[in-house]
Amino acid sequence: MSHVIVLDFGAQYNQLIARRVREAEVFCEVMPGDTSLEDIMEKTPDALILSGGPASVFQQGAPTMDPRLLSAGIPTLGICYGMQLMTRILGGDVRPAAEREYGRTLLRIIESSPLFKGIPEQSQVWMSHGDVVKATPPGFETLAFTPTTPIAAMGNAEQKLWAVQYHPEVHHTPNGFRMLQNFLYLIAGLRPDWRPDDLIETSVQQICNQVGERRALVALSGGVDSAVAAALAHRAIGSRLTAVLIDHGLMRENEVEEVRQAFSDMDLRIENAAPQFLHALLGITEPETKRKIIGREFIRAFERARENVGTVECLIQGTVYPDVIESGSKKAETIKSHHNVGGLPDDADFTIIEPLRWLFKDEVRRVGIALGLPESIVWRQPFPGPGLAVRIVGEVTPDAIKMVRHADAIIRQEIRVAGLERQIWQAFAVLLDVRSVGVMGDSRTYGHPIVIRAVESQDGMTADWVRLPPELLDKMASRIVGEVSGINRVVYDITSKPPGTIEWE
Repeated sequence: MSHVIVLDFGAQYNQLIARRVREAEVFCEVMPGDTSLEDIMEKTPDALILSGGPASVFQQGAPTMDPRLLSAGIPTLGICYGMQLMTRILGGDVRPAAEREYGRTLLRIIESSPLFKGIPEQSQVWMSHGDVVKATPPGFETLAFTPTTPIAAMGNAEQKLWAVQYHPEVHHTPNGFRMLQNFLYLIAGLRPDWRPDDLIETSVQQICNQVGERRALVALSGGVDSAVAAALAHRAIGSRLTAVLIDHGLMRENEVEEVRQAFSDMDLRIENAAPQFLHALLGITEPETKRKIIGREFIRAFERARENVGTVECLIQGTVYPDVIESGSKKAETIKSHHNVGGLPDDADFTIIEPLRWLFKDEVRRVGIALGLPESIVWRQPFPGPGLAVRIVGEVTPDAIKMVRHADAIIRQEIRVAGLERQIWQAFAVLLDVRSVGVMGDSRTYGHPIVIRAVESQDGMTADWVRLPPELLDKMASRIVGEVSGINRVVYDITSKPPGTIEWE
């Protein structure tokens, strides 16, 4: 089986590179950027990809790599920081850019190469860099440029080394996937010989190895991630698995009953922990603090649930890669702590097992389909583990929960009636901690605004706002103002990710 290694230099998108490689049906794993030649050669990789990263090659302690890898004869592609690092190690010239380049720009190809086969001479790419290559290393030729980057791609066919300054892995680079396929198939000579079913076998074996002969709990939330994790765990350890839904009082409308019905054939326990969660969140307004409190209370709730099950040492979670990367790692920047990653307390008395930890949402869905899960579960819109708490800007109170839950239900109902559920990644309501003056029935009101948020995405790492039909927005707004007590204004969020995140907190 073909095997690619992505060397991680701290990029937010390093696992997205891996996902694109796997999308090309080539097995891929991520390893730290400073992994030695010997450790990498033990894996017998067919190709290497050097990821981007937030650092400058000039700063003290900047991530680096074993330079011997660049003369080992392994086909290698450098991306962004990976290109700059390759250039610096091999004797080229890297300089701080006069102007940081960020966002969409136009790439122009000036030299034919297998890297750009089938790609138009001019095409849109996505940039994010502060340093720039001013001169290629000896033996390299410049392949492309942008209006502000004279060397936007370079290659040395003899040494099997290639590099691009832009990010081919994001969907904002329309021909990026084609370029990655060219590198994998034409340059590295790999075959597409890896399938989603391999994820099932690997994950089931992982769960078996980690659980051993013990019993385990699996955390269910009603979303696709936890559902797939539960299905994998059930296949792995069968009757030694107990599914637990923690009702933290922050679920969507009718969510608890929907989960009960969907998993009626499994040993399912529903724990009412709403009083404990709401008490812990009393007076809390800071988003990171909210997330960490929720992470702590989840563990405490599972510890209480364990008392009703028996001796259980393992907790299986549906953590996916966007949760991990946004919560930060040794090299990557923390965006926000997810309750099941950065929000977990240090004294958690469980062996945490996360079979989906390195997968993206669309990959999780592919696994769910292969496992035979119902479409109503597989295609359900993502819902954050902290629930409605991170859709309430400000303090989480019973009144705030009631307002945002009702508004959220209206938005999702209208999206479903409009037949847009499959076209939209997420559509939901956000309650703001401000009030504005309005007029209803000839009387003055002083109510809260609801924000409608609807985004399209492939993996949750980047997203764009959906251009919903005006008549649909009008219907949503009319219903929300008319049916949700305390709301007198509706606004629509037209922010992409980046610079925003999908959730508001």
